[in-house]
Amino acid sequence: MNRRPPPSRPAPPPAPVRTDGLVRLNKLLAERGLCSRREADAWIEQGWVKVDGAPAVIGQPVRADAAIDIDPRARQQQGSQVTVILHKPVGYVSGQPEDGHEAAVTLVQARNRWRDDGSPRRFDPAQLRGLAPAGRLDIDSTGILVLTQDGRVARQLIGEDSGIQKEYLVRVQWAPNGPQGVGVVAQDVQSVLPRDRLALLRHGLSLDGQRLKPAEVTWQNPEQLRFVLTEGKKRQIRRMCEAVGLHVVGLKRVRIGRVVLGQLPVGQWRYLGPDERF
Repeated sequence: MNRRPPPSRPAPPPAPVRTDGLVRLNKLLAERGLCSRREADAWIEQGWVKVDGAPAVIGQPVRADAAIDIDPRARQQQGSQVTVILHKPVGYVSGQPEDGHEAAVTLVQARNRWRDDGSPRRFDPAQLRGLAPAGRLDIDSTGILVLTQDGRVARQLIGEDSGIQKEYLVRVQWAPNGPQGVGVVAQDVQSVLPRDRLALLRHGLSLDGQRLKPAEVTWQNPEQLRFVLTEGKKRQIRRMCEAVGLHVVGLKRVRIGRVVLGQLPVGQWRYLGPDERF
């Protein structure tokens, strides 16, 4: 009598590839300050990146100390990228057009270039490709807005670990019952704002359930405050002021890191200088 052979057991699944202590290649390139993650993936697709002598692939896990070689063509492409400093007017949005309002990037045209721009670069419409804001400035605010094609600049200004200072001049009114309520004070606001409210602006407020980082807040004159922040939540200064009984009637960003707005006219732009650093 023939016996049936025992049923074959299914092959065991392949052992998972261990990635202990490894990091994705695009993240490592960004952490080394070589490019943004998106730019890294583009370089890898072009075949411009090698890891320990071998061509890289998208999503590749690598050691933190891996030897990475970048093709000179990637550096050349990166060197052609531009960063623009724009004096954004009120009424323009920082990002995509919305509610009938134009995007600030539409102002980056040859006719709006500041005549005192010292950069030797010549404007080329191709420079608008991928030119995106590195940070926000709300529609009712004016001042310095950075637009860049360079992922390194974007990461420096808006990356998770960014600690770049942003400085603002903020004209305020004392309006503890709201801007339309009774008791609004528009002159010599400094004399009526309680000291404990000013202390709260400096540290102690929360927005969206998160405690805000300490801020430098001082009086510039009796109706204007100077804020220096290292974070940028949506309409942060306006909401901070509202929380302590102040109403913002004018807000202007005058500095990002070491780059200042200076004499750049409203609605005009210039290139980030070759020796300027945020």
